[in-house]
Amino acid sequence: MSKPDPNREPSGAAHDARLERLRAKLDAGRKEEAVAQKSEQASAESKKSMAQAFRLSSEFIAGIVVGGGIGYLIDTVFGTSPWGLIVFLLLGFCAAVVNVLRAAGLMVRGSYETVTPVAEPESGKKPNFSGNRSGKSDVQD
Repeated sequence: MSKPDPNREPSGAAHDARLERLRAKLDAGRKEEAVAQKSEQASAESKKSMAQAFRLSSEFIAGIVVGGGIGYLIDTVFGTSPWGLIVFLLLGFCAAVVNVLRAAGLMVRGSYETVTPVAEPESGKKPNFSGNRSGKSDVQD
C-alpha cells in the first residue's frame, strides 16, 4: 500500500475538525497573550507609581535637611542658637511642601498669569506673553 502524502490537505470532516482545533489553539494563545500584556502593564504602572513616591519623599526630606543645615550654619556663624535652626527648619519644611505639591502636579499657576497663543498671527507680528487683561490686543507692533 502507498503511504499518505503529508503535503496533501485533509478534506471534508477531517479538514473541519483540524480547522476548529487550530482556531481553539489560536484563541487560547490570544487569551494568554492578553493576560500577559495586562500583567505587564500593571507591573509598569506599579513601577512608575513607586518611582514617583520615592521622588516625592526624597524631595520632601531634602527640603527639610537643607533648611536645617542652613539654620545650623547660621546659628554657628552668628551665635543665634536655636533661632536660626528653628526659622530655617520651618522654611525648609514649607519649601519641601511646595516642591512636593509642584512635583505631584497639584499646584497650578492661575490662568491669568500666562497667555499661550494657539498659532502665530497672520499679520507676522509677535504675540504678547505678558498676560495682558487690559482689553488691548495681545499682538505687539
